[in-house]
Amino acid sequence: MKIKALLLVLAALMLGISADAQSLPRPVRNVEVQDLDGKKARLPWWGEKNLLIFYVDPEVPKQNHEFITYIEETGRVQGPNIEGFGIVNLKDAVYPNSLVRQIADARTAKNGATILCDPDHWISSAWRLGDCNNCFVIMLVNKRGELVYVHKGVMSEAEQKRFIAAAEPLR
Repeated sequence: MKIKALLLVLAALMLGISADAQSLPRPVRNVEVQDLDGKKARLPWWGEKNLLIFYVDPEVPKQNHEFITYIEETGRVQGPNIEGFGIVNLKDAVYPNSLVRQIADARTAKNGATILCDPDHWISSAWRLGDCNNCFVIMLVNKRGELVYVHKGVMSEAEQKRFIAAAEPLR
């Protein structure tokens, strides 16, 4: 009986630690990643602007395509205080990294987007995001370096509204 009680207490503590690790907002740091040429780079606009970050596994680049198109076309999260960019999760890519970088480079040439690369889960590890394989991750980091919003995978309509509500004050 005592062993069962002890196991229940340990399980509750572990759940509490896990939930606390994912509570928001929480401080995160400017992680060194790579540019499309494989050179070291830091996250742009860190501490200067609020950041909208798309952390994408190349296998699912269109996972939230309709919603991303909607926010781009409507300007729902655009403003002078927010900048958006993408980070390609190269570690989980099934495609050769050189091919992924070429595709990203072509996209930046077409639309001027800022795209960086994470070759070894540097962002997901440093920011305690957990498994991001096969996920399109959307994050908001405020000027103070706090992760204020994160969602991995397909966004429901309710989640889209939650994201917009979190992003609007940062504009």
